[in-house]
Amino acid sequence: MSEPIRYFYRNQIRQLENHAPTRTLLQHLREDLHCTGTKEGCAEGDCGACTVVVGELKNGKVEMKSVNACLQFMPAMDGKAIFTVEDLQSPATTAQMTPQLHPVQQAMVECHGSQCGFCTPGFVMSLWDLYLQRDAASPPLQRKQIDIALSGNLCRCTGYRPIIDAAHRMEELPRHEFDTAALAATLHSLQRETALDYAHQGQHFFAPRNLQELVQLRQAHPQACLLAGGTDVGLWVTKQFRDLGDLIYLGQVAELHALTVQDDMLEIGAAVSLDDAYRAICRYYPKELQELWQRFASLPIRHAGTLGGNVANGSPIGDSMPWLIALGSTVVLQGSAGRRELPLEDFYLAYQKKDLRADEIVASVRIPLPRATQIFRTYKLAKRFDQDISAVCAAFSAQLQNGVLQQVRIAFGGMAATPKRATLTEAAMEGQAWSETTLQAGIHALAQDYAPLSDMRASSTYRVQTAQNLLRRYWLETRPESPLPASAVNAFACTGTEESV
Repeated sequence: MSEPIRYFYRNQIRQLENHAPTRTLLQHLREDLHCTGTKEGCAEGDCGACTVVVGELKNGKVEMKSVNACLQFMPAMDGKAIFTVEDLQSPATTAQMTPQLHPVQQAMVECHGSQCGFCTPGFVMSLWDLYLQRDAASPPLQRKQIDIALSGNLCRCTGYRPIIDAAHRMEELPRHEFDTAALAATLHSLQRETALDYAHQGQHFFAPRNLQELVQLRQAHPQACLLAGGTDVGLWVTKQFRDLGDLIYLGQVAELHALTVQDDMLEIGAAVSLDDAYRAICRYYPKELQELWQRFASLPIRHAGTLGGNVANGSPIGDSMPWLIALGSTVVLQGSAGRRELPLEDFYLAYQKKDLRADEIVASVRIPLPRATQIFRTYKLAKRFDQDISAVCAAFSAQLQNGVLQQVRIAFGGMAATPKRATLTEAAMEGQAWSETTLQAGIHALAQDYAPLSDMRASSTYRVQTAQNLLRRYWLETRPESPLPASAVNAFACTGTEESV
């Protein structure tokens, strides 16, 4: 018998049943609850008009994060709290006959941060998420912090300046504190002792709570769709109108949320969010991966999506795989026969084909930690800085010992049907002095390694030329004699046959 979905919204615990497991949070808010503050713009997680904040228990504490309501299936909200723009203002009281705006809302009013108003609720919720991460003792907000918080929100009217002004202004107004202790108690009461099995018209949504349950379900339902953050699978429903059949949700599997360091390897569980995963790896590679972290989609997408999902998806334009492959990362697969581990580049067999058995799931990714002689860089070329899919994504890694390159590993995204190593280029550079001569040999070999397609993001010629220019940039930044700062070599990467990147 199907169990109802239980969640907390508008100061009460609610239940949902008799709806398809793929009913989105946005549909439920607008069509079932008639809370229409949350808007639908693109239905694919790009515009941010549907941004809400979701609270859930993590290790006994409440974690709040902004997400796109258009991509979240309602069963994934089981045991969680949902906050929309309707929640922010304080209700009218005897002393205060009109509702009191939250400082985020008041700041938007004072700074004229809204024009047509369609995107405004999404901006408000993104700013509220930022507001919750801070307190009265926090240092003044920096522009970069605001840009990251608003990276998932688009507006045609304001030019963003008054919204950024509102972000500064909200902290000058009297502070509204949020009662996380009360919310934690409520969410604790919603936690299940057994796995959720939600069903409607023969379609099941399973939410196992541990790895053993997950493996058993996968063995019993090998055709079921695995769901983590929904940032890709959600589009199969909202844009392609696909019938997904049964779903197995990974978000409640405790073992898949683990982050551990052992034997000079960082192991990241498959259900760890992209934002948490990049935060962890950037502790070890701050200079090399910080910009890619910021430019990987938007903050709400990084809050929802997972590194394991990015790897399992295997998109040829995914931004994580090139640097993972360049570092020599491995993928851990778990199935009924046990655990196996293989180099990440061997996981991808062809376009959208992977070395993954019917009863297996991606359990984790293992990433080598830096070594003293390692020179490692990642570069992303796209038409926009924020929230854009790469035309070319490159990663270069080598050991530089006494001026000689060893253990050269180079990988690109956007250059082939899978994330792929540049084996001819690696061979041309391996064991050679890191010099202009070696660079030229690598540039020549790189043109033989790939024959990329032309598409809406870039032409084949552009991709090859900019890939070669990125190799030159890597040399300029890492050569033994007086390497130039990154700011001095940016132009090399942006020189191509098309106007700009």
